[in-house]
Amino acid sequence: MTTESLRWFTSSYSEHGGACIEVAANLAASHGIVPVRDSKDRHDGPVVAFPATAWSVFVSDLKR
Repeated sequence: MTTESLRWFTSSYSEHGGACIEVAANLAASHGIVPVRDSKDRHDGPVVAFPATAWSVFVSDLKR
């Protein structure tokens, strides 16, 4: 993906119960991608990278 460090975060709306996703939005501006992973499997689980524009549309739709 990139050698830049991913800065993962979980939504402030999360219940901290472990059933969340984590997002590394720090690559959106510089690389045009938003990596997403399952918070229950941080070290060995897959990372899915979405185009930043698609992620933005997804989040906007959720807010509506």
